[in-house]
Amino acid sequence: MPAIPDLSDRLSDGVVELRAISDWDIPEILIAHQDDPRLHLELGLDRPPSGAQLGAEVERAGAERAAGTRVALTIVEPGDDDCRGRFDAHNFRWEHARAELGIWVAPGLRGRGVARRALRLGAGWLFDACGLERLALLTEPENQAMRRAALAAGFVEEGILRSYGRERGRRIDLVSLSLLPSDLAR
Repeated sequence: MPAIPDLSDRLSDGVVELRAISDWDIPEILIAHQDDPRLHLELGLDRPPSGAQLGAEVERAGAERAAGTRVALTIVEPGDDDCRGRFDAHNFRWEHARAELGIWVAPGLRGRGVARRALRLGAGWLFDACGLERLALLTEPENQAMRRAALAAGFVEEGILRSYGRERGRRIDLVSLSLLPSDLAR
């Protein structure tokens, strides 16, 4: 498996920036989970993460990136270093030049186009730096905000994958959205 390149400089579109995850993101992530009691459910978790769990995630990040299995980037505002959300690429299938994405935005920034911008920034970097040719985003059909953000970022909705996932002991449907490099040109 190829390594995912290190993101040495921030990605920026002038409104949103992405940088490597860090220990100093932990307090803001914990606050985001307090401000949105459903965030952990949207992320497929049984309960909000603890500081220790988030610290372990940061510790694993370098090894996962080097192994080519996952990369997590923090969403920040220009000139600020506070975590405003997370962009995550995982389930890399290098032989098929594809990966899956996940994203969340802190409650106070929702509805401002932050997810759309972060998806475009991160996807562009993955296409260019990693040579990927397809990105997928899966979300529950009821997650209209995620679907709108992905569509605004250029993703194409492909359909519903019936009973595709398993969360909290039950099967769930997931909407499949995809992005190709040519979709970013639109």
